[in-house]
Amino acid sequence: MRLDEARAELPGLVAEVLELFDDDPGHDLSHALRVATWTVRVAEEELPKRLVLAAALLHDSVNVPKNSPDRARASELSAALARELLPRHGFPPGEVALVCDAIRDHSHSRGSLPESALGRALKDADRLEALGALGLCRTLSTGARMGARYFDAADPWAERRPLDDLAFSVDHFFTKLMGLPARMLTPRGREEACRRVELLRSFLQALAREIDVAVPPARRAVMEGRDPEAPPE
Repeated sequence: MRLDEARAELPGLVAEVLELFDDDPGHDLSHALRVATWTVRVAEEELPKRLVLAAALLHDSVNVPKNSPDRARASELSAALARELLPRHGFPPGEVALVCDAIRDHSHSRGSLPESALGRALKDADRLEALGALGLCRTLSTGARMGARYFDAADPWAERRPLDDLAFSVDHFFTKLMGLPARMLTPRGREEACRRVELLRSFLQALAREIDVAVPPARRAVMEGRDPEAPPE
């Protein structure tokens, strides 16, 4: 969705939301507009454009850093802010509740499952941003903002240490990203996630070649969507 479309649909809300975004490129207006686009694309039913746009614009309105102890409350805080803002922009109580529930339940770290078609589509659309070329950019930029290294030079695939994606960005591929396709809630979202995750696999394979450290079997299983505890085929 383009900015001019968003302004035409909800000019006041767009203007207000623009004041909320900081300098985080992974959680800016462009991210919100892409989430709006993909919420429409993956939805299991036709959704009102204004509700999709409101949910997408406000889903990260309170951007809690990934390494904050309050990270799991980010979507709850964003939903609370949405509940305050939306009535000022013409949203009746029923729509406010629907949008706020979708925002609250979209978060991966919160671990909740949305009940509405809007919530499921929003959750999948936001997860898609963690995969593919955009996901690679966002993973590395988020790691840099937290002071993380790209990988542990002494043990890049965490064979002799626990995974720690706050300290090493590559670990995040194994703690979260490679498992996202299996967790998608909509058929179209799952299809797109499977396509996008291939780029992340290619990146990890290229990294292994460049640093001359082969990916061990357990990590390779995760890359391929298999159970790392299962016996090798």
